[in-house]
Amino acid sequence: MEINLLTRRSFLRLLQSSAGKSAVLLTLPTIMSACQEARKNQLASSKFQTLTTVDATELDAIAERILPATDSPGASDAGVIYFFDNVLRDRAEALNILKNGLLELQKNANSEFNSPFFYSLPPADQDQLLAQIENTEFFATARYLTIAGMFALPEYGGNKNLVGDDLIGFEGRLGWTAPFGHYDADYIEKGE
Repeated sequence: MEINLLTRRSFLRLLQSSAGKSAVLLTLPTIMSACQEARKNQLASSKFQTLTTVDATELDAIAERILPATDSPGASDAGVIYFFDNVLRDRAEALNILKNGLLELQKNANSEFNSPFFYSLPPADQDQLLAQIENTEFFATARYLTIAGMFALPEYGGNKNLVGDDLIGFEGRLGWTAPFGHYDADYIEKGE
């Protein structure tokens, strides 16, 4: 049995490529701030601050199709929807792109499967609808936020129960020392 582990560098390349068409580009401080707020909301089981319950349910279903639960937990298990909610709070343009994309996706769900909501469809039908929009700004934004929320630091709200860490084989350590000579940014810049 072959095991494909996602290395840290390949993960960073994946994240960088997913940001290309996204309406949201996040800096590390923004991600950390969003994660911290997301964590507070997760722990308090509070209502969403930005998303409606229906929008959150729809986006959570999309995130779960992007990073589905298999023999390991998926995006829903990691609580990425709380990350979405906090990141979108101060990004009206990205929020509008996602809301308009959801309306279009719901129209497609209704016309093709006679269902008013994407989340109520079986996974195969959800995948079919997502395949039709995979080159849109809406999907790129949802994908980017899903990946960022999945692998964010757990103490800040993403990566609930370390499911993202487990997925990429990341070992938590009490301390880190910088490697001598090579950093991830150098590898990304060189295209390695």
